Amino acid sequence: MTQTTELIVLHTTKFGENSLVVHTLSRDYGRRSFLVRGAGKRQMAMFLPLNILEADVVENPKSSLMTARNISVAYPLSGIRDNLFKNSMTMFMSEVLYRIVREGCSEEGLYEWCEKSILLLDAITSDFSNFHIRFLMELAVNLGFSPQSHDLMPFVGVHYTIVEKFMTLPFAESMLIPLSGAVRNEIAEEILRYIEHHTESSVNVNSLKVLRELFA
Repeated sequence: MTQTTELIVLHTTKFGENSLVVHTLSRDYGRRSFLVRGAGKRQMAMFLPLNILEADVVENPKSSLMTARNISVAYPLSGIRDNLFKNSMTMFMSEVLYRIVREGCSEEGLYEWCEKSILLLDAITSDFSNFHIRFLMELAVNLGFSPQSHDLMPFVGVHYTIVEKFMTLPFAESMLIPLSGAVRNEIAEEILRYIEHHTESSVNVNSLKVLRELFA
């Protein structure tokens, strides 16, 4: 059975000489990994973090690992790929999703929200330094935690007032909240701890270090 679907790239794992296991999020399959055969060096740019792909998915009754083929990029995302800061944000966002959303999980509406977030980051041209904080807050909602201000207080401490603004202000206004790089990174770490608490897992996002350096 073959089905055409869109896949958001979260992570890749080399498999043999010329194949990849691509860990993805999709509307039809939720969090799922697919085998891509014949993925040479020229094709690797197709599998950058949070790329949105269109692919034919082939289900194999003899294996739980399905195959993706006839892959193409659904959106060029030139606004992200031509910007070092946005590229670093997609590394962070994809790693968070890869570590938090478990294989086989199919959270209703999660794919649609992720796609919307990616296209929004691609489109905005300025004032996006707070984007990853807003992303984490909205992720918690889309995972079903629906945090209230008092739920976050034990995790965010002295940054409670700032975090409350991210919860209540419209998107555009939340991007204009003045924050130093140090405070922005502390808040990101605190929200990650909140998410870790609810998922009962250790996220340990390595790419946050890159954002810490870029947005210092």
